[in-house]
Amino acid sequence: MSEPRDPRQVVEVLSEALPYIQRFSGKTVVVKYGGNAMTEDALIDSFARDMVLMKEVGINPVVVHGGGPQIGELLGKLKIESRFVGGMRVTNAETMDVVEMVLGGLVNKGIVNLINQCGGKAIGLTGKDGGLIRARQLKVEHQSPEMTAPEIIDIGHVGEVEHIATDLIEMLTARDFIPVIAPIGVDNAGRSYNINADLVAGKVAEALGAEKLMLLTNVAGLMNAEGEVLTGLSTAQVDELIADGTIHGGMLPKIRCALEAVKGGVASSHIIDGRVAHATLLEIFTNAGVGTLITDAANRE
Repeated sequence: MSEPRDPRQVVEVLSEALPYIQRFSGKTVVVKYGGNAMTEDALIDSFARDMVLMKEVGINPVVVHGGGPQIGELLGKLKIESRFVGGMRVTNAETMDVVEMVLGGLVNKGIVNLINQCGGKAIGLTGKDGGLIRARQLKVEHQSPEMTAPEIIDIGHVGEVEHIATDLIEMLTARDFIPVIAPIGVDNAGRSYNINADLVAGKVAEALGAEKLMLLTNVAGLMNAEGEVLTGLSTAQVDELIADGTIHGGMLPKIRCALEAVKGGVASSHIIDGRVAHATLLEIFTNAGVGTLITDAANRE
């Protein structure tokens, strides 16, 4: 059993949080939820409580979630082979049915239920609801050294965001609901597409003019060669880190997503460690924060 907390520490924490609560009350925070935070029981509970607390102090959280491991698990049970091109799951019609079942059903409603159990009012959506996410098929290029021109690879029902309609989200947040969005989009012909959750979160944040985009990940943040977490970065500094190769590999698409959101009008983007309990609250309400902060100017925040 944990030792009882010193009441003075509780008061100090609340006092430190007060200016941040005042500053962000009424603002929108888009949170991409996935990774360890979605699979470990203690982290699942802390995430749901964080969303409810944010709403209670006047912040409007909007959750966009992933579900890759859960999709892979069900595909395995159904004996449907998974194939990846450039880190993206090749998604035929049969696989897309599973994606919709898992993301739009099992995972989405599980998150909604957890937030509601913690006293919130969450409601689950996919991009099909109210025309929320209009998508188009993602074109993937592949070029090997012996090829004179890149090859366009058809990876099926994998999409990118063409447009975000914000009216449904705005209506729900105004009525004190917490929208929980599965990253499934639809094109003008009614075809469904699986879209990377980071990309959807970034585009939702841009469309809403959000104060913050928070991407939960499985690392401490953006790190330099010495293993130190870099934070307080301007968009210009991030561009330089991409150009000199400091940002590379799997972190590159996530950082590009965060960077584009800030360049698209979001006040700040955060790459935060989803393995830390209450990571979203630590980043918003404390002086130290946890992770990498990117803004449109070095002296912001």
